[in-house]
Amino acid sequence: MALQPGRGKIEGRHYLPSTPETVTWGELPNARSRPVLSIDPGATVTIDTVSQEGILGDQGRDPESFLAGLGVVPAEVLADARAIAASGLPHQYGVDAPHIVTGPVFVRDAEPGDMLRVDVLSLHPRARYGIVSSRHGAGLFAGEFPEGPPPEASASARHWQRFGTVTTLCAIERRRGRLFGALTSVGGTRTRFPLTPFLGVMAVAVDSTTEVIASTSVGLHGGALDCVDLGVGGHLYLPVQVAGGLFAVGDPHYALSEGRLGATALEGPLRATLRLSTLREGAAGAVLGALREPFVETETAWVTMGVDAELSEAVRRAARSAMLFLTSRIGLERSEAMAYLSAAAQIGVCHVGSGPQTAFCRIRRADFLEPPAARSRLARQPFARIVGATEDDPDHHDPVPVDSESPDHTRLDPTPLDPPAASAGGGAGSGRRELSDGERTRGFAVARESDEMTDGTPV
Repeated sequence: MALQPGRGKIEGRHYLPSTPETVTWGELPNARSRPVLSIDPGATVTIDTVSQEGILGDQGRDPESFLAGLGVVPAEVLADARAIAASGLPHQYGVDAPHIVTGPVFVRDAEPGDMLRVDVLSLHPRARYGIVSSRHGAGLFAGEFPEGPPPEASASARHWQRFGTVTTLCAIERRRGRLFGALTSVGGTRTRFPLTPFLGVMAVAVDSTTEVIASTSVGLHGGALDCVDLGVGGHLYLPVQVAGGLFAVGDPHYALSEGRLGATALEGPLRATLRLSTLREGAAGAVLGALREPFVETETAWVTMGVDAELSEAVRRAARSAMLFLTSRIGLERSEAMAYLSAAAQIGVCHVGSGPQTAFCRIRRADFLEPPAARSRLARQPFARIVGATEDDPDHHDPVPVDSESPDHTRLDPTPLDPPAASAGGGAGSGRRELSDGERTRGFAVARESDEMTDGTPV
């Protein structure tokens, strides 16, 4: 059955539903946005997010009727999706950005100059189906897909079929404890692929009182990052621009190819439990070095991002950010950082096609888990100790062990990390987050955290 609003397990201390009063349609917060929930730094919040798929104008803005045409029974349609679609929230399809954005959340004690850390603790699919849509003029294959006539001039939410959008529904299946998307072709061929759920939009407020911030925007505020590394166990750092941070989320994904070839990912609503913490300048420097822009950290990787109208420049910006991180946080010289990135970094694309182009530069954390070798009396070339080193090599060092039961170790299991959930707008949380020993270290002994996705989804 569908994971309806407020039903089932709420893992966070606070709970934030998506209602016409707690969401915006197509807009991210700015300095004038009014928070819908206030929490203490370090507190956890469970957010029921809603996908825009099934309620957009080119799908009739009537999820029950639209999904019925795809074989979904009324009991599997989310009540909050129905309520938002039927509300008076203004949205002009094809003009306004598409995403349902929930928030913002005010984090007490967060001030401009801080970094907001977002820990992704759990992500549960709320529906037993996901949707991939192909729209005219959208995606890398705009003009080729969908294969059909362009939208008619008379297309509207009432006559939504005239937009010519092609929608594919994928069933969500559980096999041996793992979740998969299942696609059955017209000819009967079945395709199954693993789910990698994450929130496509995570943002803090932009310091402007007049600018409308589209939910498709990407910048220092975060926004439509579409970063697959932000699944369970991922950590996102965002520079706070206004008091309280004003954090908001949206565009939940069940799966996404790196680069998003089509107009959408496999879209589907998620119940997300997040921890929001703040880092002052000193603590932020210990984690990020001199970097003060969106940064992603997982158990196995550090990820920098770049955005530009041109893809090549977006890649350069992601690589420059990675170089700044390696020099200021890890301690490499610029020439060494360039050599390392050329040899070992993974460059990829988050979004390509119409609109801003976003790229990432992924660095393996395991490459920097060795402590620095003792200096030899003889001159040696840089990086010599990581080329051809074996366990018998006297210069070889095992990674510094991290005690997972240490009080500083962040837990990522489904056990509530705070007292039971409170309704939106109240409750006290823990204080400002302290850095672990691994995070205080200058890049060579980094605390690891579990990235196992919690169980208990409704599928």
